Amino acid sequence: MTRAGALPPDVLEELTTLADGPLDRPLPDDVFDDLARRVFAHQWETNGVYRGFCEGRGVSPRAWPGWECVPAVPARGFRELDLVSGDPDDVERTFKTSGTTTRARGRHHVLSLDLYRRLAVPWFRANLLPDLGTVDPIRIVSLVPDPQSVPDSSLSAMVGFVLDAHGDDGSAYVAHRDTGVDTDALIHALEQAVRDGGPVLLLGTAFAFVHMLDALTTRGVAVRLPRGSRAMETGGFKGQSREVPRDELYAEITERTGLPEERIVNEYGMTELLSQFYEPVLRDAVPQKAVPGDPVPRHTAAGEPAILRRHRPPPWMRTRILSPDTLEPVDPGSPGLLQHFDLANVGSVSAVLTEDMGRAEADGFVVLGRTPGAEPRGCSLAMEELLAP
Repeated sequence: MTRAGALPPDVLEELTTLADGPLDRPLPDDVFDDLARRVFAHQWETNGVYRGFCEGRGVSPRAWPGWECVPAVPARGFRELDLVSGDPDDVERTFKTSGTTTRARGRHHVLSLDLYRRLAVPWFRANLLPDLGTVDPIRIVSLVPDPQSVPDSSLSAMVGFVLDAHGDDGSAYVAHRDTGVDTDALIHALEQAVRDGGPVLLLGTAFAFVHMLDALTTRGVAVRLPRGSRAMETGGFKGQSREVPRDELYAEITERTGLPEERIVNEYGMTELLSQFYEPVLRDAVPQKAVPGDPVPRHTAAGEPAILRRHRPPPWMRTRILSPDTLEPVDPGSPGLLQHFDLANVGSVSAVLTEDMGRAEADGFVVLGRTPGAEPRGCSLAMEELLAP
């Protein structure tokens, strides 16, 4: 049963309509700003904690400042406060962060799993399955545990949505919450996929792929996945015992599975957001009609197209890059904190300030990693304001 009725119906209708339409272009600025205004008005009316934070900044729906000026809640706020824009009794699911960098776990209270599903699946399909039809199945081998065993994981929930929508009959989860990757199940799934001959979609966190590679190496197993296979890799190595540089990880995946690096897509997501960013490496590889203003593909010294790795948002998201100290926009091309505005977060808070560093690149951004050392000054000051009585 969904609690979508607790959310503004006009916004829900427009968001799901967006997800069902073309996803290759950003929304016009005025359209995005109008949706952001209505989402902010809902959050102002229904979220007393957030309203107090905004009043302290002198921002209200009565004098709409534009989405860029909406006060952003630091990601740490999701650890300290219950940020629900609506009736807390209507919360359908609470997703939690891994808690690997701090004892406290961030929590994102979700009022509508159906909204999450209806936005996540088309956006995933556009980035991981751009060469397949909307109903074409594919063999999915998931290194992410199933959502029933990890009900508080937003990643597991998303993978469950995708597997239900696009997984063929041979698709399988080959990892468990407590024991990690099941080596026997993994090898069986990969070898069966090779025998069946159709393309395979591998899904997993970076550390799960390391576990997979270690298991295959120990068993002396190497496969060559069928033509058209691809992988989604996400997350980092926080709190893990082994860390592998990304280029080495991708090279090892290629060596053990035959999967080319240009068919490995990185996903950047946060528990605090209901939307995801993907590298458009597969989308870029699908021939499309050129549109004036699109970035010109880069090429290697040999004249071959180079992989332009950056993350793109869906049409219902925008990202700003801010100074860690002042929270003012940085100069174009300079590094700064990533601050996201996610319209899908209508039931919580849409403006979220991360501790991730990034830099604008073409039509998206490059993630540079977490800020080193202490919490950025801008985040710390924002938290003080958020927690002020």
